This record gives sequence, C-alpha cells and structure tokens, in this order.
Amino acid sequence: MEKSSKFISISGLSGVLIGTYAIIGAALGYITVYGFRSQFGYRDYFVTDEHIIFKLLLIALTVLLISIITGVLMAKRKAKRVNQSIWNVSSRSLLFALAVPLMAGGIFSLIVFARGYYGLIASSLLIFYGLALTAASTYTFKEVKWLGIFEIILGLLALCFPGYGFWFWTFGFGVLHIIYGLIVYKRYE
Repeated sequence: MEKSSKFISISGLSGVLIGTYAIIGAALGYITVYGFRSQFGYRDYFVTDEHIIFKLLLIALTVLLISIITGVLMAKRKAKRVNQSIWNVSSRSLLFALAVPLMAGGIFSLIVFARGYYGLIASSLLIFYGLALTAASTYTFKEVKWLGIFEIILGLLALCFPGYGFWFWTFGFGVLHIIYGLIVYKRYE
C-alpha cells in the first residue's frame, strides 16, 4: 500500500526555475520579433515570417525541454531526500491526469498553428495547461489547483485582449510559476 495518496515530490525551486526559463524564453522571443533596432515599439520582423516562426518554435521547444528535465531531476532529488519513490501509484495517476488535457491542448495548438491562427496559441496553451493542472491537483499540493485556475483565467483574458497574448503567456508561464514555486518551497520544504 502507498504511504500517501498524494505525490509530494514536486520541488518548489523547480517552479521558480521553470518560471525563470519561461521569462528568459519570452525575452528571447521578444528580441527575435522586435529586435534591437525597432523604434517606437515597431517590430523588426513579422511573426508570420517563416524564419521567425522557426526561431520562436525553437525557443519554445528548448524552454519546454529544459523545464521538463529540471522538473524531473528536482522531483527525483526531493523524492530521494524524503525517501519516496518517484514512480508510484500517485505519480502515475498525476501523470495521467496531467497528460490528457495537455495532449488535447497540444494537438489543438498544432491545428491552430497549422491554420495560421497565431493569435490563439498563447491563450489556448494557457487554458489547456490550466485545465491539466486542475485535473492533476487531486494528486498533489492544493497550490497546483490554484496555479491551474489562474492559468485558465489568464488564457481567457488573452482571448479578450487580442495582441497581448505574449504578455499573458509570459505572466502565466513565467511569473505565476515563480510565485507558485516560492509558495510551495516556503510551505513544504
């Protein structure tokens, strides 16, 4: 029988690092589109340019990969410290609850991307990520549910304010993760 029905090996510091990676990625994305030469806030390039899309995808995938690696490594480290297996009934349940909305959101975002509706990508990623977090929160800290709810709210606000998805995305994946990480670190570590 499992020691607990909750997966408690999530590290608060990984949330801070993941949020920091997102902000760095957003800064690189901003520089990619706006450059250093733009005057009065005008773009040097358009997001629809093929080479810009490739660069932005490369930045996003790099941030995602580094974030996943950081989360897994830090969870392993914390699990070892609290003498808990990282792969148990709780973690499998958490992964499944997280995976279904994330996969649906990923496929939805790829369809939106393929159709050229770039303005919907930031909001849809925030909404589906928030749904995934709220679904997975049953198996971990209650703070995950609140992070998910705030991600959903930001995604819906991004839909209401077209053209500002980048800022909502940066705040959701960057700043909110840092705040969440600090709260979890202070309460549980």
